[in-house]
Amino acid sequence: QVQLVESGGGLGQAGGSLRLSCAASGRSFSNYNVGWFRQAPGKEREFVAAITWSVRSTYYSDSVKGRFTISRDNAKNTVNLQMNSLKPEDTAVYYCAAGIMPISTIPSALPYSYWGQGTQVTVSS
Repeated sequence: QVQLVESGGGLGQAGGSLRLSCAASGRSFSNYNVGWFRQAPGKEREFVAAITWSVRSTYYSDSVKGRFTISRDNAKNTVNLQMNSLKPEDTAVYYCAAGIMPISTIPSALPYSYWGQGTQVTVSS
């Protein structure tokens, strides 16, 4: 079992930055790929970014590529999402998720076994 808790959400301004953190507890967190997903009101949950268990590879959606950076520290059981150049369309609830899956399925929410409760990010124009 892995428990995930997100923090760092809040109100940001367009062009500004926010940093989200995902703290994990439980066994073998370092064995899991970790992804960030977001869901805006009235929209489906969408992939934002992911990092593999080995920290060797990162993945981003086109909408955040070049603005967001995902990182992890397996020794501290944390995964961070640095969000720069924020846009109002980044407003959503952001979820941290962990799972073991083929790389080809990383952007899909289905293979992730564990999810945090989510943290709200609101970007004002």
